[in-house]
Amino acid sequence: MKPVTRLFLIGAPVLVAVSVFFGGDGDDSEVLADHPPERAASAAPNPLASASDDEKAELEARIGKMPPGLAEPGKKEIASRIVASAEYSTLDWRSQYDVIEDMDDGNGYTAGVIGFCSGTNDMLQLVEEYTKDHPGNPLEPYLPALREVDGTDSHEGLDPGFPEAWEKAAEEPAFREAQDRTRDRVYFDPAVRLAKMDGLGTLGQFIYYDAMLLHGPGLEAGGFYGIRHAAMKQAKTAAEGGSEKKYLNAFLDRSRAVIRTKVTETQRDTSRIDTAQRVFLKEGNLDLKLPLRWKVYGEPFRLPAS
Repeated sequence: MKPVTRLFLIGAPVLVAVSVFFGGDGDDSEVLADHPPERAASAAPNPLASASDDEKAELEARIGKMPPGLAEPGKKEIASRIVASAEYSTLDWRSQYDVIEDMDDGNGYTAGVIGFCSGTNDMLQLVEEYTKDHPGNPLEPYLPALREVDGTDSHEGLDPGFPEAWEKAAEEPAFREAQDRTRDRVYFDPAVRLAKMDGLGTLGQFIYYDAMLLHGPGLEAGGFYGIRHAAMKQAKTAAEGGSEKKYLNAFLDRSRAVIRTKVTETQRDTSRIDTAQRVFLKEGNLDLKLPLRWKVYGEPFRLPAS
């Protein structure tokens, strides 16, 4: 299993404006990012003026005309396998819905298909949403405790039965589907949308997605939006007329620097960048085409062309 999980706390999703430039018509647009947290101290731009309905409709139309990129089912499958190699040392991401343990990384229990954490709010969001549609599920009795431990590594109110309840819930297809929906709502969809706004191809969209998972969608310097803001100071995005590879290298440099600030050696491991994403980028594989070869934490992985 992975030695690193969510590195920064995730607050409840809110709408907040971030400035994104689209190439082609010379206009600056302010658009609503999907899920930055409401409690983060912002190092990233946070303009208060929102786009008009017409501007947002135009934005949606532009996104709709873009290639699906990482959202294409085959590419999304590739992304899920690469993430699973870093999160759980396997390519079989579908076998991880019932996995749960404390990684001793300060995030409490880590569980499920992408490593939802009891200390980083995404597990709470998942269980709350699932319980709305499926009252009486095995995890419902633990909701008060999940609310209390959110933002901490505490197990108070969760032990001894929570791991067993998670495993029991994961036997149900509905809970596995709920994990997928929460993954997409909180991480995948916002990352892919913003990457498209920044003019990034499939690899860039994956790099954003993995960073969103690893660092959390925070506005602080060590959160996803703070990392993006710092990278944009170093290089123009493709949407701004810059080099896509140069910008992605700047983004990876900043993401790597944030990882290296962690307390423990396992948390400071940067192989998911150094021997995975950076390898794809150096190869010029901006479309994330198969075959792919990479290493995470020294373990080799391969996805063949067919």
